[in-house]
Amino acid sequence: MEKPILAVCAVAGAALLAKFALSNRNNHNDNSSSSSSSSSNNNNNNNNTTQNIPHVPTIREYAELNEKQFETPNVVRLIIIGAGNRGTVYSNYALEHPQRAKVVAVADPNKFRRQTLARNHNLSEEFVFESWESILNFPSKIADAVVIATPDALHAKPTVAFADLGYHILVEKPMAVTEEDCIQMVETCKKNNVLLCVGHVMRYTPYTQKIKEIIDSGALGNIISVQHLEPVGYWHAAHSYVRGLWRREDESSFMLMTKSCHDIDWLRYVINKPAKRVSSFGSRSHFKKECKPVEAEDALRCLDCKINSECPYSAVTIYLDQIKSGDKGFPVRAIVLHDVPNVENVQEALRDGPYGRCVYECDNDVVDQQVVNIEYEGGVTASFSMVSFSQEVCVRKTRIFGSNGELDCDGHKILWSDFRGAGCMFTREILPEGCPPTKLTGHGGADYFLMRNFVHAVANNDPSFILSGPNETLESPLSVFKAEQARKLGTVVLL
Repeated sequence: MEKPILAVCAVAGAALLAKFALSNRNNHNDNSSSSSSSSSNNNNNNNNTTQNIPHVPTIREYAELNEKQFETPNVVRLIIIGAGNRGTVYSNYALEHPQRAKVVAVADPNKFRRQTLARNHNLSEEFVFESWESILNFPSKIADAVVIATPDALHAKPTVAFADLGYHILVEKPMAVTEEDCIQMVETCKKNNVLLCVGHVMRYTPYTQKIKEIIDSGALGNIISVQHLEPVGYWHAAHSYVRGLWRREDESSFMLMTKSCHDIDWLRYVINKPAKRVSSFGSRSHFKKECKPVEAEDALRCLDCKINSECPYSAVTIYLDQIKSGDKGFPVRAIVLHDVPNVENVQEALRDGPYGRCVYECDNDVVDQQVVNIEYEGGVTASFSMVSFSQEVCVRKTRIFGSNGELDCDGHKILWSDFRGAGCMFTREILPEGCPPTKLTGHGGADYFLMRNFVHAVANNDPSFILSGPNETLESPLSVFKAEQARKLGTVVLL
């Protein structure tokens, strides 16, 4: 017989918040159960109760309160290498928290981007560079840390060069695109005793921290298996992995590395065991010429296509409609490289640039769907699925199965089912604490929490705020390389 389920709603982003919420709820229940003799008495009772209920902090208020522990008298000086989308996002942390961090130099070969970032941070020309190598010519260190947000294949050299000079390193994911480069980066940082933080931002969210807190408490018993889904988003896949910078393995890397190394790293973090063997399957299932609609005829660009108002991947819909609405953010800002986006230069980019191409006529070769099966130490298993064809963009879904309970996680809230109830199963909804006011909202606010932890780690020379040591940091990309090897060979690969 199926056990009845008792649903218990609780805000559990923080113990203090849960305590106040429970107090509030109990007071309300006491009032509602009292018999009423008159409307006047009811009003008096409600007024008295309201006066006695302590203020219940909102999730946002608790998040702001939690921020105080990250204040420090030391302002961390940052060099930004790569002033594109990711470098700009990370640099914004210094604008929001000038008492914690300050950008002191920028390097980027694109004049518009480096000058835009320099202007935002009031940098003088002597600290604005076309190449990061020029910064190495200074006789002494000009900063405490370097944020490396160059294209994926260009991560290793600046990491090694600046680590050798004693700079702490934050490098955007993926760490690198070859095993040899990943190993060299880790070894160089260890040798020079500098902090290395890879942009695996998903580790840092309150959502992930709450999941890990429940697992590490033993409440689920032994972890048996995990199911994890990454829905890339149909338009995001078309932008980045069909038309964009990550469409070809020879120009960047394979899809599992450029997109889903986040997820393989996240699984390693929450399971907290090293992977032992892996298999994988996947292919370029849809974004290829043989899947082109007949009605599109021989059109090579969306501007010339008869069905550009109907095709879900139409560049007209994705970019031109966005800029016409007045929105200059992502992805429009990524297709205009040398100016602020407007209708005219977006139309020009669609006529002449890669982002105006029909998705069925591109030169992409990376997969658009893939599954990875992993066995961890102790027999724990995980199945990961990446799919390009979704409405939601990168909002992960996860189910974690333990011997005493399970978690059903939708990217925002956590449903915790405990099998150990006396005659029934208890299910509790958990809402992790929120993100304080910030523009670093990418990855569900994870960009903000990564920068907060990295800056605090540098300010206090405390590696514990970086949520993976150098050896564990290396495990993740090496597992990704082995998974792709398994896909290409059609076999199980030992790690």
